Amino acid sequence: MFQGNTYPLGGGVQQTLAGERAERIPNSLEGYATAAMQANGVVFACMAVRMLVFSAVRFQFQAFNRGRPSVMFGGRELELLERPWRGGTTQDLLTQMIQDADLAGNSFWTEHDGELVRMRPDWVEIVLAPRRLRGGQLGWTRMGYRYTEGGTGSGAEPVILLPDEVAHFAPIPDPLATFRGMSWLTPVVREIQADGLMVQHKRRFFENGATPNMVVTGITAANQTEFDAIIDMLEANHAGVANAYRTLYLAAGADAKVVGADLKQIEFATVQGRGETRIAAAAGVHPVIVGLSEGLQGSSLNAGNYGQARRRFADGTMHPLWQNAAGSLEQLVAPPGPATRLWYDARDVPFLREDRKDAAEIQQTKAQTVRTYVDAGFTPESAVAAVAAEDDGLLVHTGLFSVQLQPANTQPALPAKAEGE
Repeated sequence: MFQGNTYPLGGGVQQTLAGERAERIPNSLEGYATAAMQANGVVFACMAVRMLVFSAVRFQFQAFNRGRPSVMFGGRELELLERPWRGGTTQDLLTQMIQDADLAGNSFWTEHDGELVRMRPDWVEIVLAPRRLRGGQLGWTRMGYRYTEGGTGSGAEPVILLPDEVAHFAPIPDPLATFRGMSWLTPVVREIQADGLMVQHKRRFFENGATPNMVVTGITAANQTEFDAIIDMLEANHAGVANAYRTLYLAAGADAKVVGADLKQIEFATVQGRGETRIAAAAGVHPVIVGLSEGLQGSSLNAGNYGQARRRFADGTMHPLWQNAAGSLEQLVAPPGPATRLWYDARDVPFLREDRKDAAEIQQTKAQTVRTYVDAGFTPESAVAAVAAEDDGLLVHTGLFSVQLQPANTQPALPAKAEGE
């Protein structure tokens, strides 16, 4: 029994209940893994950069002070994330999470016998039930998860898990679903296919002698057999990279003409580079960070431009992913108190060292501002609160002058003269 509904277990678990439906992951994990990640260098490079940076953080608990995030601290509860399974590390966990999310749009984890267990995304179904309100349906509510080893058609016994037993990481929501996520590869599938065709085109160009297409006319042959023999001879002596730039000899009346265009004439590098940039944009990675062709020319490599690209990748891609991952894993690692949360610690990430420098400069500026407020006669407590909240309305003045901090229109009393002076 759950919320007034009866759910059968055991052999009847695969039966569809009245009003229930299951959201299956529509993307093919196997298809994206083999045809995109393993077969396309641009996709692999983008995913590799995302994985390397995403897996560099560690998790901590963070306390709230007056409603704002404050100090971070550790705890024994974090051991599950620091050693998620025998021989595993936090980096292994995060690498698998972001890889599942990139390929399938979702990453599912649960805890069993003190270890985190990955559930292959395309073998998981999100079980939903209708929300009833005033006789009608108001959307769907998540009842749990159904995991079937090998997939729904494997015949294996499924495992039912409640929502609070699963950490569901889905950074990009699917607009056509309620709870499942969407892979960033989905919008650029055609770009990936086009990039593959460009690679194949380049390969064919070199396989056929590093020359455009050629038409030979006027070949004199008595019959089809003799014509085929001449064609076979030409292919054997002039097709392929090994025969590139060899001289072509033709009999009287025969003529060879070049048709089509070479790689330079069709601006091959430019056309391919545009597609690579669109794939990188979908991944949220600047081409200069990945090392793509369009990121390695012009002013992209200037120190200022590279710094801005790095900051865009960190602030616009990585930090939201880390926040989502921490919130998702909080289902399995409960914070120790009501005013705390599971959070990520990016202070030791090498990719963000420049950001740490900026943070130190900001902190120094805040300290100088607090000092200025206190010297001007405001209370230290209100000065700290105003700087933290960025609200000058929180300042409370002591009524004393700055520096001397004496009441207005008063002078310090002179010391009493000793008798006889």
